[in-house]
Order: sequence, then C-alpha cells, then structure tokens
Amino acid sequence: MTIRTRFAPSPTGFLHIGGARTALFSWAYARRHGGKFILRIEDTDLERSTEVSVAAILEGMQWLGLDWDEGPFFQMQRLGRYAEVAEQLIAAGHAYRCWMSREELEILRKEQTEKGLKPRYDGRWRPERAKAAGLVPPERAPVIRFRTLEDGDIGWHDLVKGPISFQNRELDDLVLLRADGVPTYNFGVVVDDLDMDITQVIRGDDHVNNTPRQLHIFRALAEEKKIPAFAHLPMILGADGERLSKRHGAVSVMQYREEGFLPEALVNYLARLGWSHGDSEVFPVKQLLEWFDFKHVSRSPAKFDPEKALWMNQQYLKNTDPGLLAKLTEEVLNKTKVDIKNGPPLDRVVSLLKDRANTLQSLAEAARLFYVYEEPAAKNLAELLNDRTRPALQMLAAKLADTPWERKSLGAAVSEVLKASGLKMPELAMPVRLLVTGRTQTPSLDAVLELLGRETVLARLARHQSVNQTG
Repeated sequence: MTIRTRFAPSPTGFLHIGGARTALFSWAYARRHGGKFILRIEDTDLERSTEVSVAAILEGMQWLGLDWDEGPFFQMQRLGRYAEVAEQLIAAGHAYRCWMSREELEILRKEQTEKGLKPRYDGRWRPERAKAAGLVPPERAPVIRFRTLEDGDIGWHDLVKGPISFQNRELDDLVLLRADGVPTYNFGVVVDDLDMDITQVIRGDDHVNNTPRQLHIFRALAEEKKIPAFAHLPMILGADGERLSKRHGAVSVMQYREEGFLPEALVNYLARLGWSHGDSEVFPVKQLLEWFDFKHVSRSPAKFDPEKALWMNQQYLKNTDPGLLAKLTEEVLNKTKVDIKNGPPLDRVVSLLKDRANTLQSLAEAARLFYVYEEPAAKNLAELLNDRTRPALQMLAAKLADTPWERKSLGAAVSEVLKASGLKMPELAMPVRLLVTGRTQTPSLDAVLELLGRETVLARLARHQSVNQTG
C-alpha cells in the first residue's frame, strides 16, 4: 500500500505555526515511507476564504520546503462530486433531506437547554418520523443530513492517542450538504479523503470530536480497509500554558522569514514541537525523514517558546556556509539601502559575526558597521578622548601605519600600545571602536580593524584626533 497523506488548510488566513507543524508531520510521514503528500484547499467558508490566503499558504509551504506531489485541489471546484455522493447516501438509506429552518432549530435548542438536555437536532425529518408526524416539506431548499446510528458506540485506534470511542447517542444527524449545495466540513473531508486515497489523516487534536462523525460517513461509503488511519497531534500552547495566540508568536511563518529565520531552522524547531528522537535537538531535515514516526509524538500539549526558536536559528546561522549566508545577509542589507561595494567582502564579515547572531536581521545590523559609518556622538567622544587616551591613540595610529595588515599583527600592535601607555584594554579599545566604527561595542578589535582596512582605519583615527584637539 502506498502511503498517502494530506494537508488541508482553510484559506482564511496565513500559514501559522500550528498549521505548519501539521503540514510538516504529514509531509515527513509520507516522505519517510516513500509515499505521496497531497495539498488540498478547503475553501467552503465562502465569507472568509480569499485568494490572498491561498497564495500566502502556498508561499509559506514553499519557503519551508514542504513540497507536495498532487494538488492543490479546491473543494469549491468539486461541488458536483459532493452532490453525487450525497444522493448515493440518500439512495442507500444513510441520509435524508431535512427542511428544518434555522429558526426552528434555535427554538428547539433553547427548549432542550431549558430542560437541562444537550441541545441537538432531534431527527424529526427522518422519513419515517416525518411521515408519522404528518410533516409536509415547505417551499424552500432542504439540507441533506446523515442518518447517525442512535445506539452503540464508534471508535478507532489513534496513531498518537491510542483507543478512542464515542457513544452514538451523543451524536446527532449532522448536515452533509447545505441548502446551497456547499458541503459541510465533515462531509467534504470524507469524500475528498476517499477520492484521493488518503491512508493517514494527520491533524491537530482539536479535530478529535469530528472523527466519530466522519467515521460514520466513511463506513457508509467504503470498505473498512479503505478508511484512513487517524493521528491527532497535541495542541501547541504558549510558554505560559495558554492556548497559542499572536502574543506567543503564533504568526504567519512568513513573518519569521521577515524577522530573519532560516527555513531549515524553523522546520527543525517545528519538528520538536510534540515529537522527539531521544535527546536530539538540532538535526537536518534529512535526518528527520529517517527518524519520524508517531510512536514518539507526545500525547501532551507542546509549548512554543520564541526564545528556543531563536536559539535554534542561531545554531543554523553558525553552521551555514559563509558564502550563502553573505547572499542572505546582503538581501537584508539591500532592503535598508546599504551598499556593500565600498567595504570588505561580506562573506568575511559574516564569518566574523555569525556566531553572535540569532537572526539574519541581527546579523545584517551587526554587519552595517563595515559599510555605513555612524558619526560618533559628541558626548561619547568627550567621554572617551581625554589626556590619558589621546596619546595612546596617536601611538597606535603610528604603529598601524607600518604594521602588516592581518589580525595577529594588529592584535600585537594593540598589546604593545597597552603596555607602553599603561592603559587597560577597555580604556583603549572603546575609543578606538568609537573612532573607527561610530560604535563602542563591536566584535574583537583586531578582527574589526583587519576587515575595515588600513586606509579607512588610519583616516578615521586621524580625523577625529584632529577634530577633538581643535574642538
């Protein structure tokens, strides 16, 4: 049997963290078993579904590297198929037309609630009951409802949660097809999963309560061997234990791209949300595809930790090839109109900076100092250029004029000036940094001097020494 999984988002917003995790697990399971991964767009929410959301979902999946083998399929293009299957269910006695209005249903539920009963449709339009009650179909389009068994129970062995069952009496006759011919969620997914030969339905555990309803429809339409297995993934919570929301970082995955995440890092982090392989934290997607299974998916909610996500991104930045990292950083710098042509090679800059950065944004910001000179504030100059530091700076400038321009020699020159002047490292390094970069905090001073180059360093030291003395 060929494994066939699917990801079926509703295009009512962006691809968020929870949806991306579901897509990743479905994709990984199919890829591990040499199967097929199908993309389906469940666009039957006519008021909220948009083309913009469809595009955003596809873009998010492509950025994460979650390629699909078939689709995207759109439910609104399959209305004829749902009508056909609904008629088959009516002919087989598994479904029937119902003319109960929304207002009548609301009155019924209110009465049931007042009596302490569970509010639910009472099956009055089941043909035998409608006939006994003398109900006459009114002049309006009916919905089609499924005739749910009223006794016994229905259950399945969940690939994550184990055995789950529901009493049939807790389920009413759900609507399959609305009066306008648009299928309900529970009907549409069953028809689609059967038509697309889905073998494993992998989704969030907020769908557990939908599964018994869907199983009834599956069993009315297909042999048991054609019914997919179910894997319900644990909910994702914020670090505070509350349901994940925007304030926890549950935003579009594309916002993570804008904030400077690498897609491989976000995939790695998502893989660890509710699934584990021993103590392994950082691993490439290739390794995930060798390891992924449902046995190690937790039954408990996962917690999304933005700080841990940043840590993961930092690990990937550290290990990314400097050439590739330079291209990605240049894209960020270009957005802020930073021209790298008049500075050191960007791959050398990112090699120096990448171990400290946790996003491409922070890496680009750190790299700016090599391409954009920020004039030091007068207050900072006054604090750091004084009678103790100025002679040492002049001594350093003289030494640097004749020092071989490589990091080791530059470091030795700084050490010699410290020894001769009696200054401590911060007393010399901070004013040097301020004069040559406009900042008081930079990576190692010798490395910064090397990358900036002799001409730039000497010109900036001389300029500000002169300004300070004359000012």
